[in-house]
Amino acid sequence: MNKKRMMETFKRLIEIDSVSGDEARIHDFLKQYFKTLGLEVTEDQSREKTGLGSNNLIARLRGKRDVVPLLFSAHTDTVEPGTGIKMIEKNGHVYSQGMTILGADDKAGIAIMLEAIQRIQEEKIETGEVEFILSPGEEVGLLGAAALDMNLIKARMGYVLDSEGAVGRVTTASPTLYMYEVTITGKAAHAGIEINKGISALNILQNALNNIRTGQIDKNTTANIGFLEGGKAANIVMESLLVKGEVRAIDPMQAESLIQEMRQAFEIAASKYNGKVKFNIKKMATGYNLSEKTAVMKLLSLANNKLENKMISETSGGGSDANIFNEHGKQVVNLSIGYKKIHTTEETIAIDEIEKATCLVIELIKNAPRSEG
Repeated sequence: MNKKRMMETFKRLIEIDSVSGDEARIHDFLKQYFKTLGLEVTEDQSREKTGLGSNNLIARLRGKRDVVPLLFSAHTDTVEPGTGIKMIEKNGHVYSQGMTILGADDKAGIAIMLEAIQRIQEEKIETGEVEFILSPGEEVGLLGAAALDMNLIKARMGYVLDSEGAVGRVTTASPTLYMYEVTITGKAAHAGIEINKGISALNILQNALNNIRTGQIDKNTTANIGFLEGGKAANIVMESLLVKGEVRAIDPMQAESLIQEMRQAFEIAASKYNGKVKFNIKKMATGYNLSEKTAVMKLLSLANNKLENKMISETSGGGSDANIFNEHGKQVVNLSIGYKKIHTTEETIAIDEIEKATCLVIELIKNAPRSEG
């Protein structure tokens, strides 16, 4: 493996600013890079829907028709502070200079793709068809992948290169996620003179909370209320209150049940106090749970065994573009690629982990199963 080239590519990627919504420059760079490598590059028209900086990109490496096509996916956007990133190397790890994130989430994933392609070509490794998918807007709600035209994707199985931790770890289950807002409306009144003429939105919330479960519901289910806003003054009965929360559950039915439980609790409480409630519930991601017996996991196990990587299957409380692919009927898991402390100015990744992840991608492509018929 050409370690110097790999790290030069990674450095070039992270020095292209691409905070969510500003992905145009890195997409232009990647379109040209993939074309230089001889891949066929396609983009959808998702930007019209998402308002992000670019469309989704699909770079296709052609191969043998009797091998099952694979997909590999990474996202191109970063979180703040992500402008003017400069990379430094120390003791086999890379960091930013400390004022910004590093952007290994997820530009390490992109660098891994590009290095794997070049090594495959240089070593003349026979492959099936491989699709490399680059999505904008992942950090702001999986927006790019959610708008991806899945008719452009031939592969039915694959791997997202976008998880924290050592290479060998894999996220096989991820939750359905609902975000919700509840606007509670009561009636204002002077708290000292005519408090009994008011309807307190806070009282409605307190009553509803008696019948709403929050926290760790079970091993694979959480619920949280994270934002409250309301009231005008200490001497006025609180007329309105905005509540924001979320529900996460590996079991989609459990997530739906908790949302309905929450809605019912607020409606009953509002009725008791003669107030009103208005709901805005948005499904942000659909959960998935893939067993060791699925084709995507069998291939991953084979590749890790050949490389002597210790494979550890994990359940995540967060979402990734893998959720979107699974929602559309594809078998896709999220692979750890070595980065740590993401979304902080202490973000780092070991160079050896980038190498290991590149080897894993190559091994997956080399060992893709034969297609049936």
